[in-house]
Amino acid sequence: MTSEKGGMAETNRREIFNLRDLVSYQNGSIVSREVLGRKTGTVTVFAFDEGQGLSEHTAPFEALVHVLDGEVEISISGKPYRLKKGQMIIMPAKEPHSLAAVKRFKMLLIMIRS
Repeated sequence: MTSEKGGMAETNRREIFNLRDLVSYQNGSIVSREVLGRKTGTVTVFAFDEGQGLSEHTAPFEALVHVLDGEVEISISGKPYRLKKGQMIIMPAKEPHSLAAVKRFKMLLIMIRS
């Protein structure tokens, strides 16, 4: 996974931006950019090339995934969910989950410490 320029600078906090434009697709890669990071959670935008994904893992955070573009299959505790542009799902803290890009997709991931 590659990471584009870190979080947004303090001076950019009052600027309007398009989430989909914050990360670009890269062949065979996952690209991420943290928009906001705090001890209590993070807001990150990701771009996954088709066929890329994240293997099953757990996190100590509640995680909201909002699909900005494309299509992804998300598995939560072994149950698959297919999401397309505009759809969202909440992944509970401490439950195993994984992601697989059915097509290239971009997502906004909001993680909140529980």
